[in-house]
Amino acid sequence: MGAILSLAGSKRTSDCSDILPNETCKRQKVSPSFNEENPRLIPSLPDELSIQILARLPRICHLNVRLVSRKWKTTVMSPELFKLRKELGMTEEWLYVLTKVEDGKLLWHALDPLSRKWQRLPPMPHVAYDDENRKRSTGFWMWNMVGPGLRIAEVIWGLLGRKDSLDQMPFCGCAIGAVDGCLYVLGGFSRASTMRCVWRFDPILNAWSEETSMSIGRAYSKTGILNNKLYVVGGVSRGPRGLTPLQSAEVFDPCMSTWSQVPSMPFSKAQVLPNAFLADMLRPIATGMTSYMGRLCVPQSLYSWPFFVDVGGEIYDPETNSWAEMPTGMGDGWPARQAGTKLSVVVDNELYAFDPSSSLDSGKIKVYDQKEDAWKVVIGKVPIYDFTDSESPYLLAGFHGKLHVITKDANRNTAILRADLRDNVESSLSRSASLSSGTLHEHSDSQSESDTVVWKVIAMRDFGSAELVSCQVLDM
Repeated sequence: MGAILSLAGSKRTSDCSDILPNETCKRQKVSPSFNEENPRLIPSLPDELSIQILARLPRICHLNVRLVSRKWKTTVMSPELFKLRKELGMTEEWLYVLTKVEDGKLLWHALDPLSRKWQRLPPMPHVAYDDENRKRSTGFWMWNMVGPGLRIAEVIWGLLGRKDSLDQMPFCGCAIGAVDGCLYVLGGFSRASTMRCVWRFDPILNAWSEETSMSIGRAYSKTGILNNKLYVVGGVSRGPRGLTPLQSAEVFDPCMSTWSQVPSMPFSKAQVLPNAFLADMLRPIATGMTSYMGRLCVPQSLYSWPFFVDVGGEIYDPETNSWAEMPTGMGDGWPARQAGTKLSVVVDNELYAFDPSSSLDSGKIKVYDQKEDAWKVVIGKVPIYDFTDSESPYLLAGFHGKLHVITKDANRNTAILRADLRDNVESSLSRSASLSSGTLHEHSDSQSESDTVVWKVIAMRDFGSAELVSCQVLDM
C-alpha cells in the first residue's frame, strides 16, 4: 500500500513543479492522478499491473481503498479482482459470527484472524423487523413465558404438534450457510409463520440481497455444502395441527439461483419403534448436518418434550442421489449439544464434534474414526464457561487448517480459541486453563506421549449481552 501511495505522491509533486508562475499548488489538489477522467488506476502504471498490486492487498484494507477514487472502488468491488486473488493464492479465510441482541435482532461480525480486527456487517434486512410496535409487544413473549432458564430452541420443539400459542412467536430458528463466497440466511420463524425467504450477503459488495425462496417454509433446518451447492434438510414447518417436523430436502445452485428437490430424508430407526403409541409420541428430527467425505451426514434424534433420544442418522450421496443409513457407531456416538443439536466441523478431512460432557466449565473434542466406526476423544478439556440461559454458549469453526472454539468468558467477552499441537519436548511447559478469573488463558491438555493440545486466544470481542447463534468461514 505504501508503494502505491508513494507512486501517486511522486506524480503529484511533479505536476506541481511544472505549473505556471501565476498558478498555485492549491489548484493541483485535484490532480490528474486521482481525477475521475484519468484512465489509469495508478499513474505511470498500466492497469494490468495496478490490478496485480490491488489483488495482493489484505482484505482488511479494502474498505479504505474504496475511498481513494471511484475507479478504485469499482475495481476493488469487482468479482474479477477476487478471481485473480484466487489464482495468485492470495485468498484469506475470515470468520463470520452471528449474534442475537436482546431485542431479537441478528447482527453479523467478521473477524480477520491475521490482523485480529473485527468488522461489523450491514444490518440484515428482514420482515420481522418492519413493524417496530408489534415487535416491542411480542418480541419478549417467548422469554417471558418460559423464563430465562430455558432455551428458545427447546421451547420450539416443545410446541411441536400444538396449534395454540404460536401467533406471538418472535423471530428465531433461521439456518445459516456459506457457498460460492457468500453467506446465506434461510427461513426461520417470524411471528406465527415459518418462512421461505433466503437472504445472501456478498462480502465483495458488502451488501445483503434477497435470493430465490425455498419451496417450503422451514425453521431450525440443517444446511451443508457439496459441490459448491447449498443443501437444506429437515427442520419444522407450521401446518394445520401446529408445528410438524420435516423430512423434505432441497438444494440451491448459486450459479443458477435456483432450488431443486432432493429425495426426502428417511428415518430408518424411527420406523422400527415397538408400538404405535411410541411412534405417535416420539417425533423424529434432524439434529445436525455436516459435509464429510463428499457426502452429507445427518444425525437424528427422537423427540418428546423435554427428552431427546439418539437414533443414528442418514447419509446422502449426491452421486446416487439417495440416502443410506448412517454407520451405527457414527450415529449412536455423535455427541449431542443443548436441545438435542449436534455440533461438528470438518478440518483437514477429519470430522470433529464437541461433547459438553457433564461439567459446567469444560467439554471434550471427539474425532470420528471411519475405520473403526467410533468417536474418540482427542482433546480432553476445552475451557468453556457455562451460561445456562444461552441458546448457543459455544460454536465450532475450522480455518487455517486448525480447529477453533468460539465461546464467552465470565465477563461475556467473546473469545476465539485455537487448538495448537506441541510435541512432548514442550509438554513440560504445562499451562493452566481457567475461566474462573473472568478471562481465557492458554491451556495445555496432554492426550498422548507425543502431542499436547494448547488452547490459544487469537481474538476477543465485547458484544455486550448478545448471544452467539452461529458462525461460518469464507475464503476470499
